[in-house]
Amino acid sequence: MDFAQLATFQAVIESGSFDAAARELHVTPSAVSQRIKALERSVGQVLVRRAKPCVATPAGEALVRFAGQVALLEREAIGQARDGTRVSIVVNADSLHTWFLPALAAVPGPQYELHTDDEFYTADLLRSGTAMAAVTADDTAVQGCRIERLGAMRYLAVGRPDDRAMIRYDRKDRLQHRLRPDQADMPEHFVPSASAFIEAIRLGLGWGLVPEWIARDDIAAGRYADLEPGRHLDVPLHWQYWRIGSEVLDELTAAVKAAAAPYLR
Repeated sequence: MDFAQLATFQAVIESGSFDAAARELHVTPSAVSQRIKALERSVGQVLVRRAKPCVATPAGEALVRFAGQVALLEREAIGQARDGTRVSIVVNADSLHTWFLPALAAVPGPQYELHTDDEFYTADLLRSGTAMAAVTADDTAVQGCRIERLGAMRYLAVGRPDDRAMIRYDRKDRLQHRLRPDQADMPEHFVPSASAFIEAIRLGLGWGLVPEWIARDDIAAGRYADLEPGRHLDVPLHWQYWRIGSEVLDELTAAVKAAAAPYLR
């Protein structure tokens, strides 16, 4: 496969347009278009959906992952893996807010691009090729990926006993319904920020599920109460990453497991 065409395809998908890819690669938009057409002819399928932004077709998604793997291994082969290599990771908001960032600090050098999504959906970005690694609740390994169990994040239902509303991170967030299904018909607020979510509960906007180690301190300080004493919800988390023998991903995996250990059960 022509590596220039492959790199151009990756640039189009990452930047979202042929013009942006041309600027990134320092070539003309016409050259980008010709390379993409040549790549599509070589594989016999349409790989890019020409839209705003451009996205990979189902046939192109596997090639997105392959292009990223080739680029990473190429930089490692010439000793430049620590020199600005982009490492794309998807992580759930609570992990990002609590334990995840120290893992990145332990492996300096790469340029980290973080995506956030609900832990039950993060593996989708691995399947599409958007991310190289993911913190996910999905315990089934994505094709071409390794999986490591990290432990379970424990949540407590907290708020004020007279709360008449539920707080959810976004519409994908169903944790509250899993622990307190009898409260599913309550009015809902959506607060898509981990820190703001917790602050909203502290301010009495409603009740919600908060990671145990944050909730324990707030309960002790009287900021809110444990609404279900003796009950909790454990969400098992896993680390999935490309199975390509990358030194950077292997180091990052060790750092992620070490960073998660004090916080996950």
